[in-house]
Amino acid sequence: MGNRTTQVGSVGIVVPKEFTFGTSTDPLTLESGRNLYPITVRYETYGTLNREKSNAILILHAFSGDAHVAGYKTEQDRYPGWWDPMVGPGKPFDTNKYFVICSNVLGGCQGTTGPSSINPATGNPYGLSFPLITIGDMVKVQRYLIDHLGIERLLTVVGGSMGGMQALEWAITYPDRVRSAIVIAATPRLTAQGIAFNAVGRNAITSDPNWNGGNYYGKDIPSRGLSIARMVGHITYLSEQSMHDKFGRRLQNREQYGFDFNDQFAVESYLEYQGDKFVERFDANSYIYISRAMDYFNLDEKYGSLEAAFRRTRAKFLIVSFTSDWLYPPKQSKEMVFALMKEGKDVSYAELDCPYGHDSFLIETERQGKLYSSFLENLYAH
Repeated sequence: MGNRTTQVGSVGIVVPKEFTFGTSTDPLTLESGRNLYPITVRYETYGTLNREKSNAILILHAFSGDAHVAGYKTEQDRYPGWWDPMVGPGKPFDTNKYFVICSNVLGGCQGTTGPSSINPATGNPYGLSFPLITIGDMVKVQRYLIDHLGIERLLTVVGGSMGGMQALEWAITYPDRVRSAIVIAATPRLTAQGIAFNAVGRNAITSDPNWNGGNYYGKDIPSRGLSIARMVGHITYLSEQSMHDKFGRRLQNREQYGFDFNDQFAVESYLEYQGDKFVERFDANSYIYISRAMDYFNLDEKYGSLEAAFRRTRAKFLIVSFTSDWLYPPKQSKEMVFALMKEGKDVSYAELDCPYGHDSFLIETERQGKLYSSFLENLYAH
């Protein structure tokens, strides 16, 4: 693999940073009306902020992502950040040109304050005493970070899936702080089906004997419940075609049916593997809180209509969808495009023919990259 710090196109070894704000006299007031303090934000930056502070890009991660979008944490890391093909020298989000920021969301478990953090009032992890949060609360915390970095206006906010929801929230809530928004495989609201999948995941976790009302820290964790939640979620990220192409009805390590209930099909083993890997890096309570925040996201409900929501925006939009995404299908992206057009906003749209389902935004990076780099170059030149 070579030296991580000299690998061509890589940002190399990245050291995460932390920013803490909020006190008892100056707390963060959440959409629920609850106050929260202090709040620590884990984030990473790549590239250099220019003198005018006009080249900053905020990348917003999806449900199970984190601040580590590119590069490596150590020389021993086997895998780079979750969107590494997109971020680095000469890549679409070119760190020779742009200053790229990515932070772990509020409610997360990768360094930003969430249910697994210590509650200063008790000295113990919050667990379910952590207040419920929204996508708007996540974005408000990010705004504090951007203020801390001394950036008045972001060149773009970009994200896929839940990251796209955050990008929409940024453009609507802070219209003067965002020049553009790249919204990928996202939706203006979760459907009943989306809410239902989230509910199954939460029920899997809370039904685990080790969940203990969310107070499992320092004890056996609800690993089976969290693993099942991830398995259910992972199915929604794939398309029928991609699952057929990858697994079909192929048996795993056997030539005939075992006539028992152990995993026999390749797809069963794959889902078990995905579930087990997820348990190693994610907190069950974060799963519960973040999935509920996504349930609450509804631009029509919050602003009266999609048109009314987008009426507030001043950003240039690029909206991207994928043909095989049945979780947030192209028709939901088009709905946003039409609402933006109706309000006379500057919007471009691309629907990419791609077989990988909702996860296409993480997998099909080549065609996306060309879209984003040209969009940014046009924007940055003016």
